[in-house]
Amino acid sequence: MMDNATAVNPRPTLTPPQVTELALTLYGVAATEITTLPSYLDQNFLVVDKEGIKYVLKIMNSEDSKNATLLEVQTLTLSFLRQRGFPAQTAVPTATGQLMSMEDIDCGHGVQTYCVRLLTYIPGKTIAESPVTTQDLYNVGKLAASMDKTLQQLVSPNLDVLQQKDSLWSMSNIPLMEGYLSVMDGDPLKEVIKAVIEQFKSHVEPKISSFQKGIIHADLSDQNILVTAVANGHHEVSGILDFSLLTNGCYVFEVAVMIMYLMLENPSPLDVGGAVLSGWESVMLLSNEERDSLFLLVLCRLCQSLVYGRHNVKKNPDNKKYLLATAKNGTGLLTKLWKLGKKEVERKWFTDASTYSYN
Repeated sequence: MMDNATAVNPRPTLTPPQVTELALTLYGVAATEITTLPSYLDQNFLVVDKEGIKYVLKIMNSEDSKNATLLEVQTLTLSFLRQRGFPAQTAVPTATGQLMSMEDIDCGHGVQTYCVRLLTYIPGKTIAESPVTTQDLYNVGKLAASMDKTLQQLVSPNLDVLQQKDSLWSMSNIPLMEGYLSVMDGDPLKEVIKAVIEQFKSHVEPKISSFQKGIIHADLSDQNILVTAVANGHHEVSGILDFSLLTNGCYVFEVAVMIMYLMLENPSPLDVGGAVLSGWESVMLLSNEERDSLFLLVLCRLCQSLVYGRHNVKKNPDNKKYLLATAKNGTGLLTKLWKLGKKEVERKWFTDASTYSYN
């Protein structure tokens, strides 16, 4: 067993020839074009065959690849949602009928085992790249709630793997950030982040046991929602990507994650919360305790993204741009929200939420 000092980086770094060979040997797909797609700690490639059919080849990092049962549940979830009309990708079977394949690959630092899946391609642009309206955001909130409500019907003998109690990204585990705060040394935001963690411990943690729970996507970010333009400057969701954080969690966490990420590129970030919340509540109402925790949970996710982004850049400097995507606008956003305070931001969100009556 390796100790952490000598542990190999789990992020795959396959070359295009390796990707071409994988696509052909596993799936019989003769790639004529291969393009790298952004990813946090995995590797994603757009693969085009000679008929012009597009696929996404996803190579999971070696750490997450160790949990095959969890990956199977995530893959099952994709087809479950697709069958029920949600715009999720689905896994293409290998030549031997497998929906995922564990492959031993050497990326230049020894052989490691990576989970490989070929997923259907969904056209569209990320919300991060799209000038979405508040009505669009309302519809995103509504779709997310509908999806999570539908996931209540998901059946598998392995659903217990979704109790990801140790995950750094779980919104129940905000205090775990304290072990990573050294990456913020010298940054004035460090004190704000420490204060957010303390407020979580005193104001949110005691209430978590009363929150409504179910299977949630847990990472509905502006990078993981694809949209296409429709009439009158509006957009509709064409794809929901990346179910790698799928977990059994609190519904209010799902809402907070969406609001946080959808504010990042929005020219009027404070308009986002009310629209997303109203869309969500058109399907599932939040309780008073959940609403009361929403502002702080949005700050918590923003802090997680800033802290873990910096931490991961130290390990993967070549992926700096993607890992620090939140930091570009997130540092200013955290400062702004902290300065405005809970009462003022909530008044804005809850007042806005009461004004929506879109279908």
